[in-house]
Amino acid sequence: MKKRLCATGAVLGVLATLGALPAQASPQPQPQPQPHPHPPSSRPALPLGPAGLPESRTTTTLQPGVTLTRIVRGNAADPALHWTVEVSIPGGDTSPDPDAPPTALKDRASADELTAELRQDGFEARAEEVTTPATADHPGGTLGWRVRVGTFAAQSAATSERTRLRAAGHTGSAVYTGWDGEAADRGPWHVDVLTIDPRTFRGSLDASYGPNLENRETTSALSASAHATAAVNAGFFVLDPKAGAPGDPAGVGVYDGRLLSEPVAGRPGLVIQDNARGTEVTRLTWQGRVKGRTSSLHLNGVNRVPGLVRNCGGSKGDAPTSLPLHDVTCTNPDELVTFTPDYGRHTPQGAGLEAVLDAHDRVVELRSPRGGSLPPGGSSVQATGTRVADLTALARVGVRLRVSATLLDEHGHRVSPSPRTDILNAGPELVRDGRIHVTPATDGMVHPGDPSWYYGWVHKRNPRTLAGVDAAGRTVLVTADGRSTASLGLSIGESAEVAKSLGLHDAVNLDGGGSTTMVTDGTVINTPSDAAGERPVGEALLILPRAHHQRPAPATH
Repeated sequence: MKKRLCATGAVLGVLATLGALPAQASPQPQPQPQPHPHPPSSRPALPLGPAGLPESRTTTTLQPGVTLTRIVRGNAADPALHWTVEVSIPGGDTSPDPDAPPTALKDRASADELTAELRQDGFEARAEEVTTPATADHPGGTLGWRVRVGTFAAQSAATSERTRLRAAGHTGSAVYTGWDGEAADRGPWHVDVLTIDPRTFRGSLDASYGPNLENRETTSALSASAHATAAVNAGFFVLDPKAGAPGDPAGVGVYDGRLLSEPVAGRPGLVIQDNARGTEVTRLTWQGRVKGRTSSLHLNGVNRVPGLVRNCGGSKGDAPTSLPLHDVTCTNPDELVTFTPDYGRHTPQGAGLEAVLDAHDRVVELRSPRGGSLPPGGSSVQATGTRVADLTALARVGVRLRVSATLLDEHGHRVSPSPRTDILNAGPELVRDGRIHVTPATDGMVHPGDPSWYYGWVHKRNPRTLAGVDAAGRTVLVTADGRSTASLGLSIGESAEVAKSLGLHDAVNLDGGGSTTMVTDGTVINTPSDAAGERPVGEALLILPRAHHQRPAPATH
């Protein structure tokens, strides 16, 4: 099954303001096709490493209007790169916070203190300053200081040294210096680029989350079930059950014009149409209400475990923040969340109250504790904490409840997806109007008081999945392998440079790391970085050989 399509009363209510009219997802103007666009294979060399590095490009047509360009840049073995052990730095006597847990980066005094201790214990330790470039919303400069031990030609030797360090009471990890993001590194890099030209494309560009939202599937499985020509992993999703339902989008999710997951406030979404025309990057917020006979209530979420807000950016009262904060699960004990059958076989269980609605939006059951199956064509609204009293006052068996939602762009204008529109969560922005525009602070990738997180996620090289639209109106999907010596990966800054060099007018970062996967003709063609192989993900972006037709509603639970 490619995706769930369900005409329940609550879904129609949620999408009353979303699913009807314009084919475009916002009133913003779209890039106009150029008369002679340049394919990726004829673009300038990737801006990675010194100029003059060897670079090869091979372009294949996968179906009319769809090409795959495989790019290999740099030297197979850079003698300047090596393995080392990065040691976690404890607070220490000189640290501004001696009780802080060990981290990769700290102040210089703490790093020097640990370095001296390691040297006394017979280790070849050094302290290194880490500086990061400025972005559109982050000043850059010194992130902190790291401590490393040894220089090794092989990972096995670094791992042995890490074992010796652990025996001496220290923690750390074996790392390859090619992942540091130094401009002088000579590679190699492996980058794959899918380009969809709407002028000749007659298939469908479609997002799929599989049989339901609450479970994960691999990109290759989602591709195979839809008989896709090609696919890449898409948006961020819940991975840890303690953060919600694994597989649930951690941000906006609109499928066939239906809002099934609310935005992380103000973060970008990748907006696509099934004919691959009008692809854009738009920042989104939302407003949701549950309306009864005489009053209405503010809605906190759609199809997620109440109280858990992955990547934050939710409602007032969320802790520690209502602003976006990536890879953090904010909490709120007092929430109102609506559910559709797309979520899964059963709604989440727990303390609180659940108003169960039939296909006509009428309350047929009030259950406490909450959680269970939904009636044919039905839906529900769950309340926790103080919101239980609110829902109790609004909902009575036999009463009709109307659940509605409105998506808003960054200018406060209503976004009205058509049934041919999908919107995927993303971040940070990389390119805007043809210029580098990287926004980690706005999108929650700057963690206050924790430079080590920025160091690992933004500054260092990792596998990445990127998407955007070029000046000719073509949708471009990019994967870059990483976390290996065979492909170094990209920092977020390098991701923006690569996107711009490929001609993207607007571009955004999708989920990366172990999630980064590209599939063509049923085969995974990149090298996912997880030791276990391809990682199950929350959703994928599919290129289908034929125009997409909506499927009938799924069987009820």
